[in-house]
Amino acid sequence: MFTRPFIDSLDFALKGREISGEVPMAELPRMADLLTDTDGSIRYALRGFEGEDGKPLLELTLNGKCNLRCQRCLKSMAYPVSLVSRLRLEQDETSLDSDLEDDEVDGIPADKHMDVIALLEDELLLGLPIAPKHEEGVCSMAAGAQIEIHNPFAVLASLKKNI
Repeated sequence: MFTRPFIDSLDFALKGREISGEVPMAELPRMADLLTDTDGSIRYALRGFEGEDGKPLLELTLNGKCNLRCQRCLKSMAYPVSLVSRLRLEQDETSLDSDLEDDEVDGIPADKHMDVIALLEDELLLGLPIAPKHEEGVCSMAAGAQIEIHNPFAVLASLKKNI
């Protein structure tokens, strides 16, 4: 049975703690619609620290693979996951709004009972492509399909010759 880790995010960050583990894809229910199966797992490492400005930060590293549906051929494709997210912990909503200008660090609300797996799932959902596709030439449908391109004016040209 899988145990979900919870942390006090501010305490975790300010004390420079670290946690790591591996989560089976079957334990990520919000991913179900995007996956072709629940094979695979994601390894995670969550590290807390203080930024240069003294604000508490979390760094989440994700590695593993999941099986997504190719939007070209609709078959399963192994998708490698390798993400690093830096998250600034904010105690009020006004601070979150000011973080919109910083592209390197996203602001999230601090939580005394933060679900690490829910955080992992959020970052994974944000990091996946909107329309995953096999590399060019790999899809069986794309490789086997021959598309004929007809000039729409060819019929008019033939009519003109008959006049």
